[in-house]
Amino acid sequence: MEAASRVERIIRADPLRWHILGVVRDLRLPDCWIGAGFVRNAVWDRLHRRTASPLAGDVDVVWHDLRRDDPREDERHEALLRAVEPGIVWSVRNQARMHGRNGDAPYASVRDAMRFWPETATAVAVRRDGLEGFEIAAPYGLDDLLNLVLRPTPPFAQARRSVYAARLHAKRWQALWPLLRQAEA
Repeated sequence: MEAASRVERIIRADPLRWHILGVVRDLRLPDCWIGAGFVRNAVWDRLHRRTASPLAGDVDVVWHDLRRDDPREDERHEALLRAVEPGIVWSVRNQARMHGRNGDAPYASVRDAMRFWPETATAVAVRRDGLEGFEIAAPYGLDDLLNLVLRPTPPFAQARRSVYAARLHAKRWQALWPLLRQAEA
């Protein structure tokens, strides 16, 4: 529970991230979260004793609804979010259809889909619940994120290892956050 409390404190202390979580909550999409770099970068910044970096790249909004898996639905939600916060690059993806793109079996929920994200420290998502509530989804836990460990998730540890390695190279995380270390193979 202490790990979840640490992540929650970090996110709540960032006024922009807290606001963005409220904007996404107001969409009222089922099983809806913001994940990946939105959480990971904020935590890594804090653990490197830095102020929160600006939101780099896109804000990954993930949700799950089998009945609404048309990609135009995601585009509609991105447009709604841009209307409220035009300075943010939004990426909205219904995880109910993403398994096809990834060559996996259908995902039962966002948490299930997150098991197929490349890194354990990236497979973390958060959401606001009501005005002040906060929830974390982390199928691989929070230890790697909070201990600054880069580790592939099981699907990327063997068959998709080259994808994981390419991401580490392209993202340059260890140059940006020098305390990061790769897990032993």
